[in-house]
Amino acid sequence: MKYHLGTKGEFTTATGQKIPVYLAANPSHLEAVNGVLEGIVRAKQDHKPIASFTVLPILVHGDAAMAGQGVVIETLQMAQLRGYRTGGTIHVVANNQVGFTTLPKDSRTSLYSTDAAKSIQAPIFHVNGDDPEAVARVAKLAVAYRQKFKHDVVIDVVCYRRRGHNEGDDPSMTQPLMYNLIEAKRSVRTLYAESLVGRGDITQDEYDGVQAKFLALLERAFSDTHEDEDENATSGISNGTATASQVQRHPQSTAVDSSVIHRIGDAHGAPPEGFSVHPKLEQLLAKRIDMSRNGDIDWGFGELLALGSLLLEGKKVRFAGQDSRRGTFVQRHAVFHDRVNGQEWLPLMNLSDNQGRFYIYDSLLSEYAAMAYEYGYTVGNPEALVLWEAQFGDFANGAQTVIDEFISSSEQKWGQNSGLVLLLPHGYEGQGPDHSSARIERYLQMAAEGNMTIARPSTPASYFHLLRRQAYAQPQRPLIVFTPKAMLRLRGATSSVDDFTNGTFEPVLDDRTIEGESRRVLLHAGKIHYDLLAERDKRAQSGVALVRMEQYYPFPEEQLKAIVDRHQGAELVWVQDEPENQGAWPFIALEMRRLGLDNVRVVSRPASASPATGSSSRSAEEHIAVMDGAFEGL
Repeated sequence: MKYHLGTKGEFTTATGQKIPVYLAANPSHLEAVNGVLEGIVRAKQDHKPIASFTVLPILVHGDAAMAGQGVVIETLQMAQLRGYRTGGTIHVVANNQVGFTTLPKDSRTSLYSTDAAKSIQAPIFHVNGDDPEAVARVAKLAVAYRQKFKHDVVIDVVCYRRRGHNEGDDPSMTQPLMYNLIEAKRSVRTLYAESLVGRGDITQDEYDGVQAKFLALLERAFSDTHEDEDENATSGISNGTATASQVQRHPQSTAVDSSVIHRIGDAHGAPPEGFSVHPKLEQLLAKRIDMSRNGDIDWGFGELLALGSLLLEGKKVRFAGQDSRRGTFVQRHAVFHDRVNGQEWLPLMNLSDNQGRFYIYDSLLSEYAAMAYEYGYTVGNPEALVLWEAQFGDFANGAQTVIDEFISSSEQKWGQNSGLVLLLPHGYEGQGPDHSSARIERYLQMAAEGNMTIARPSTPASYFHLLRRQAYAQPQRPLIVFTPKAMLRLRGATSSVDDFTNGTFEPVLDDRTIEGESRRVLLHAGKIHYDLLAERDKRAQSGVALVRMEQYYPFPEEQLKAIVDRHQGAELVWVQDEPENQGAWPFIALEMRRLGLDNVRVVSRPASASPATGSSSRSAEEHIAVMDGAFEGL
């Protein structure tokens, strides 16, 4: 298909007013772009005065897709939500009364293809596509309604498709009766011309002249397109000109001054006057102030330090996801609620008078449209750090179309860059097959040409530096972070203040505790590090080196080779909690072979069709087996 490349331009009205117009790049997956466009529009509106809504989103649907694609209803439900509203979208349905070869009686139960819009009380105008003047009147009415009420409105243009679904399709094979009627029917242009001439509005000669002039315009545009040797195929799609072959550049240091840490900590001790803090959260606020001075910084506060430091540097931050304001695992608490009057207090919005804007929203219960929206926001405002969080990483596959069609491939297909951060909680803690795996293997399968960064930081400071690096990386590319669950409160998984005021993100963390030669190197990533550490101490196996991969992709080849050389002669073992056919191992095995390290073996759960067992006791047994396998033979 060759119709997916977006563009931007300028439309000049009859009165000479110039209006910027933007067409979003979109894939063949019908309606997938809906959330993307809304996010682009919201990003542009956030540059303007609050609630001005001067950017108008228009979504064009087919009748079958409007009724059949679930992402339509997900996007409609965003219409009046504070984290997503764009002041009303105009939906135009090209209702040709057939979906490829499927008739309405087989493609929907509802009377109209537009009935989904009734769920948000949007007005729906059904108009005859054979009457251009009626269509124009309805369009003006729809715009007036949107401008007045800041609400979605639908135009259902009831028409027909004269030719097939594509150039090679013959619709008379499947809809013979319909196409017998269509073949005998005069075109809209002919009907309207006859009406204008019959009313005396124009003469036949005037019509012929206008038609000839317009056809000449089309021919000239066609000729110019093919003759322009300097054409830039991606012009207008992205503010950047990056290609997937360009190496991403990162800041040399992502550390901050201790005064920044102190300021963010102090902000948690300055609620509005009279604000009634929940008793269970008073201790948390005091702890955050203490951590900013004395260390033992946990994951939740480390994340807030990353966001807060960027805000103090003038960066805009947008964060959205299901239950993200509090955090699924009660770890974030970016927003506090007055117990008496429900007033909200966001400490990160009160850091300085000239800080960047901070938006954090609990999303609707959607993955597909919600992730698409945040992707769109990064396109509309490339300077912002935008984060989308899954409630559990397992649920992100509800947005697999967005991951496949936009996040992993938009740069290669359309020259469109995005710095979206996906936060995907992942961890094998006996919670069953739907609450254990963010499907690491799937993201690594899509990784190529430097198209994104895939990471699994094991400390709050590593996560802090990773987010700060992402905010300034060029060209912008998505960041996939597999975040922890049980590790959020793990006593040993904390960082000192010095870890934030020095250094930068390290893709691989070597084991500097080994004195002398190591017998075995256990390569691994994430929370399992702390399990291996405890197991090593219990077994008194001081000659085993624990090497953490903080970044899977781009594969840290040089750093890893240097570490392997340092532990020359040691046995190399990849250890993971995931089943052998899942997690990072399939990717790691290929990369190790490419480096000539064919002797790396894996210790993992057995290969499995499901990500995890549904039995917590069996999960614990499997984990013990992984620990035994990591240290066997020593």
